[in-house]
Amino acid sequence: MAQLEDFVVSNVAASEWVESRFPFYSAESIHSLYSTSSSPILDIEEDDTALIAVASGEGHLQAGGDAYELKPGSLILLPANCRAALIANRNRPLHAYKLLFGIRERQSPNVPFNPMGRTSGLASNETIVFYSYEPAIASRLEELFVHRSPENETRHLRNQILFHQVLLDLLERRESKHAAGEQPSMERSIAYAESHYQEKISRVQLAEMAGVSPSHYSILFKQLTGFPPSDYLSRLRVHRAKELLINGQGTLREIAQKVGYKDEFYLSRRFKQETGAPPSGYDGRSVHRIAALLAPFASHLMLLGVEPAVFLSDSNEYVAAEGVEPPRSMAFISVETSLERMRAALIENGVDLIIAASEHLLELGWSAASLRAVAPVVELSWMELGWKDHLRRIAGFVNRSERAEQWLEEFEEEERKARSLISRAELANDVVTILVIKPDQLLVYGARNVGYVLYRSLGLQPPERIKQEMDKHGERLHSVPIRLTELAEYAGDRILVIVVPDIKGSTVHSEKVFESTYWKGLSAVKRDRVHYLELDDWIPYNPVSIRLQLQRAVSLFTVD
Repeated sequence: MAQLEDFVVSNVAASEWVESRFPFYSAESIHSLYSTSSSPILDIEEDDTALIAVASGEGHLQAGGDAYELKPGSLILLPANCRAALIANRNRPLHAYKLLFGIRERQSPNVPFNPMGRTSGLASNETIVFYSYEPAIASRLEELFVHRSPENETRHLRNQILFHQVLLDLLERRESKHAAGEQPSMERSIAYAESHYQEKISRVQLAEMAGVSPSHYSILFKQLTGFPPSDYLSRLRVHRAKELLINGQGTLREIAQKVGYKDEFYLSRRFKQETGAPPSGYDGRSVHRIAALLAPFASHLMLLGVEPAVFLSDSNEYVAAEGVEPPRSMAFISVETSLERMRAALIENGVDLIIAASEHLLELGWSAASLRAVAPVVELSWMELGWKDHLRRIAGFVNRSERAEQWLEEFEEEERKARSLISRAELANDVVTILVIKPDQLLVYGARNVGYVLYRSLGLQPPERIKQEMDKHGERLHSVPIRLTELAEYAGDRILVIVVPDIKGSTVHSEKVFESTYWKGLSAVKRDRVHYLELDDWIPYNPVSIRLQLQRAVSLFTVD
């Protein structure tokens, strides 16, 4: 192993975060289509995604065994290579526009190759999307066709804006269309099934809750969930059994009774029907495609050599560092997505295990019960466990415990070397304060994030009040909110400052602190013992980032 001093100095500026970018949309061509009584059928099969907008007339489009009724203002989004036929009604010639578009990756000499491009919400779709009446979008396609050969650059730019406005409208309509299609009574009955699956539930009982007939209920249920009611209940029970098995919670008989089956033999039959294998052989080796519903959990998995199939994140960045294989096909899902879209993404990506933080699910308004029909959900407490426990638990889920322990052993050796270096440094006996300035809050950090590295890894001394709280709460102590007037009570010999920008990227709110007499009167400020740190380099709480924070801390305190 290289000397820590050398390794730190040569790598201190490197960031572990790589941005995964969305693709560019590219308009390929636009065409005018006519379907008349003399030529009533127009066949369509394109290599690119096709958007068809009806300008006049009536008819229907046949594709994939379905027929879509068309009238002026109707839109149909056809995936690439989809075979379809446009058919006019008798005596009503059909006139439509066909816009072909695709995607291409960003290419720039200043941007390194990025294997993880984001998925297009329109051009990557494999299903037909129908909009019964969108005259404004149809009108934009007509304008694009009329000006398809721009006479000047101004018109060319207008065409680009118009094209992207069409795509933006489609994405926004997709969201609003989904919201308008919600059926609260049906959703209530489904939620009841999700939370009472271990009880005896009949289709008649659920239909009564929804206020529809049993036969119609089955149709609506499958439209909303993709499964008949009986299959949905079976998936809930089998997936809950998988959760208990992967956590080692009980015998087969005990698990069977917990999930609503009379004995282990009936559970085994259902389990085998669902998975093709008996429950006795189910463990982490049975899991192949995992969804990480918290960004740090994705980093844990990647460190263990497991690429998540789905990654729920509030940004488009992922960890990329030495020893971590870059992802190749991970699907990024925004935390802003709806529960229904999340479930659809999990199904589309063939997820067979979901790893989530219980606190985060609650914050999103979701629950394990609402996701369980898609795949088993194993929950970890974000705040009750530290990052090492997270790593060990996740490693156990995916049968990588030996790899996790080897990594932790190597890291703990790095911690010992780092402590030795710090013990000879000028600040060895200093009290160190970590102050985080948010737009509406002042925080003094405790035992998590950068606090773990300073106080646990390096053994530096926190302020007395923080030490008292850490003694009580251990690694559960994230931070303590304070008032500006209390700053002196938490200030140490050195202060590490992290400023969190506001939503617009401004840090002007920090000036209220820095210009105050409370700040200027601190000993550390007067003696120039203040270090200003970058948010992204010091806040992430996952093993890859913690290791890099350790290296950065040693460099910060030992290199002139």
